[in-house]
Amino acid sequence: PREEVAYVTCTYRETCIDQPDFLATIDLNPRSPYYCQVIHRLPMPNLKDELHSSGWSAGCTCFDNITAKRNKLILPCLISSRIYVVDVGSQCRAPKLCKMIEPVDVFWKCNKGYLSVVHSLPNGDILIANMGDPAGNGKGGFIVLDGETFELKGNWENECEAPPTGYDFWYQPRHNVLISSAGLVPKRAGRGFNPDDFKKGVFGRRLNVWNLSCRTLTQCFDLGEDSLPLSVKFLHNPDAAEGYVSCALSGIVYRFYKCEANNWAVEEVIRIPAKDVRGWIMPKMPAFTVDLIISTDDKYLYLSNWLHGDIRQYELSKTCKPRLVGQVFVGGSILRGGPVTVCRDEELKCQPEPLVIKCKRVYGGPSKLQLSLDGKRLYVTNSFYSTWDKQIYPTLVKEGSVMLQIDVDTEKGGLTVNKNFLVDFGKEPNGPCLAHDIHFRCGDSTS
Repeated sequence: PREEVAYVTCTYRETCIDQPDFLATIDLNPRSPYYCQVIHRLPMPNLKDELHSSGWSAGCTCFDNITAKRNKLILPCLISSRIYVVDVGSQCRAPKLCKMIEPVDVFWKCNKGYLSVVHSLPNGDILIANMGDPAGNGKGGFIVLDGETFELKGNWENECEAPPTGYDFWYQPRHNVLISSAGLVPKRAGRGFNPDDFKKGVFGRRLNVWNLSCRTLTQCFDLGEDSLPLSVKFLHNPDAAEGYVSCALSGIVYRFYKCEANNWAVEEVIRIPAKDVRGWIMPKMPAFTVDLIISTDDKYLYLSNWLHGDIRQYELSKTCKPRLVGQVFVGGSILRGGPVTVCRDEELKCQPEPLVIKCKRVYGGPSKLQLSLDGKRLYVTNSFYSTWDKQIYPTLVKEGSVMLQIDVDTEKGGLTVNKNFLVDFGKEPNGPCLAHDIHFRCGDSTS
């Protein structure tokens, strides 16, 4: 079915507005009088949580298991390390908070903190990746919630196998594998993006391969110093033994794939070059690919380029050679008339124009993506992380986030901004806020 509502995580952290974060419910039905409006806000009981990622308590509905219900949405907090469980099953257009796990429980039971991406496991439990320890030092790994009671079970991996940093993960049960990315050291990243942090271990560089059933680390790939691998996705085909990871600072996308004797390998398949610039904090501006998603038919791959400002569509008929077939700019740091001048660009002949939709100038750059099940509508928000938003895009923090819709040509490839769709989080009752993760209850390309 076509998506009719979206759930979007929103934060007030770093906006100077003393209000709790909230989960926004967006009407996506074009026939509704409330189309592309926030129809409900579920405020959290605490301040400065930084709602970031979200995920369902139940796995995807497969052809041999149509009973899975997306009734509970899990909201781990990036800064407070609190976990909220939201009931969207009772009233899908007016969700309710049904459980809360306090940070002290996560700290004491797991010695973990700074929670990021969440997915449900094949056994029904819920797995949440983390970026650090309670003090903000780098520490990867995962914590586990019971899929029925949502009680905190403890750590997923053995203590001695926790990677130096963590952020995202994806798995393929039929190949008994889970692959996770590196992320950043929280207490250093929390001070903002600092070029002096390069070559100091602040930005992750590892791709980790885990045995899913044994919960053991079997392989690690070093993707280069300060490469910062963030988003990890397998192909949706449950038999597929391959996927992709995007590295934010190097601008490289690697394909990982299974080879002989259950070993895995990686190869570079996409490289987005940095741009030589003036008027920015460094002489070279990296691509900074925040999100990577794959259409449910495994035909297209999409990248959000938060600093440069574009969304890219790659065709995957040859998975080892993705082909760029669509590109659209929805903000970014290199726009014409802005403070940054591009001196040398290997891709563009001129700097792109600012984007205006329904008389609103769009600031910031594309961050989180979500794709409809039929692959025809790509939704995007433009907040990455509140501290970095405030530093890189101060006007975004002042004016508030937006949620946009990109129309997708699913036959030949191609992207077009839908000028009739705009969710303006700058007009929230409590003031402008920052919007991040997007999920549809009927299913989407990341659940």
